[in-house]
Amino acid sequence: MSESPVRRRPPGPADELDLAGIRDDPLAFLTELATEYGDLCSHRTRGEVVWFVNRPDLVRHILKDNYTAWTKAGTPDDFMLTPLLGTGLLTSDGPVWERQRRLCAPAFRSRQVAAFDTLMTDAAADLADAWSRAAREGRSVRVDHDFTALTLRIVADALLGADLAAAGPGFGRAVDDINRFIGHFDGEPTAPVVADAAFRRLRGSYLAAQTFLERVVGMLVAARRYTGPPPDRPADLLDAMLAARDEHGDTFSDRELHDQVLTMVMAGHETTAKALSWTVHLLDRHPEHAAAVRAELARVLGGRPPRAEDLPRLELTRRCLEEAIRLYPPVWLISRRAGAEDVLDGLTVPEGTLVCISPWTLHRHPRVWEAPEEFRPERFAASARQARPAHAYVPFGGGPRVCIGQSFATTEAVLVLGTILQRLELRGVVGHPVVPEALVTLRPRDGLLMTPHLLADGGTR
Repeated sequence: MSESPVRRRPPGPADELDLAGIRDDPLAFLTELATEYGDLCSHRTRGEVVWFVNRPDLVRHILKDNYTAWTKAGTPDDFMLTPLLGTGLLTSDGPVWERQRRLCAPAFRSRQVAAFDTLMTDAAADLADAWSRAAREGRSVRVDHDFTALTLRIVADALLGADLAAAGPGFGRAVDDINRFIGHFDGEPTAPVVADAAFRRLRGSYLAAQTFLERVVGMLVAARRYTGPPPDRPADLLDAMLAARDEHGDTFSDRELHDQVLTMVMAGHETTAKALSWTVHLLDRHPEHAAAVRAELARVLGGRPPRAEDLPRLELTRRCLEEAIRLYPPVWLISRRAGAEDVLDGLTVPEGTLVCISPWTLHRHPRVWEAPEEFRPERFAASARQARPAHAYVPFGGGPRVCIGQSFATTEAVLVLGTILQRLELRGVVGHPVVPEALVTLRPRDGLLMTPHLLADGGTR
């Protein structure tokens, strides 16, 4: 006979904590919280008790086993992202989300994703050309900025069949302005308006960027509905979503389609760019693994561009990517509210409770990961994967709401790495700090400044 759940708050600091203090260094705060108070703990801020979950079985319960009892409504993600992205897959809930997921799923099938491999490697080769010129001139490059531009180009081309460079530099600048504003916004809808001039400028840039993105995406969707797919290229993800029908034979409305497209453009490029940035940073710090990756690329590819069919043989390249996003997960915090009363580890979770999960701390759990701070790509060999508990590794979330673009992002990242690392070695600039900063995504606080060096083939195509 099971014991009745206990109605009490999990252990944690007794005093109310200042949110500004938490936001100064949220990664350190979460690490200290889990270390001092355990895998299920809590803290109070702004009059609300927030639960923090840091154990794989509890994470699985929230994200998979009982996911319908947990909602994204009223979470920091909801407050920050819904005004920008509308009700897309990232922000919707319940039956609305389920319908959207069914309609979007065909666009992200493996065969559909594989069809974009040349698009991905052509874009990566153009970046490698630019970095090869920098190598010849002895110049350093902002790797994180260049990867962001690259992944934006790829997702826009694959999703929309559109070169967003045609929108001028405005699209990339708009994305930067939005990320800058959201990264400094505390996620509370009732937060007082700051009378500071710098904040007003930041907010003004955000609103202008939001309007710009709305118009560009709306124009592209409307044009595709009117003209149909371009005749000189394979169907893209937008074609697949336009053709999708739900169980009633209904399609996405214009508003729904707009929200999905904007969600996928925004979420689909930012996280992959950060994954690529952290991977090349760690390979620079671990030259023995970088040499092993280059040897794999030489053996499998022999100097030619990688293709989707090469992915099963680029195993080490993929393992390095996966280990990089274990250590530096681009999505560093996942939040849910209890839509109904639930039980975690024998404690009753009251309805409405905000619960947070951090891949940053979960991926460093000492009882799951041996030497968790070390870069060990062998953790992602098949046998090591099988030995780990489910939901110990959640860079793309987990359960039914796992990121629908996971296959696209992983395929893209491995193909980009395979294209660039055959031609160039990227070395960090001595003295330039590389410190993780937890904003919308986990990014290098001062950017990632590296110097490209040509490999033996001269870096030419």
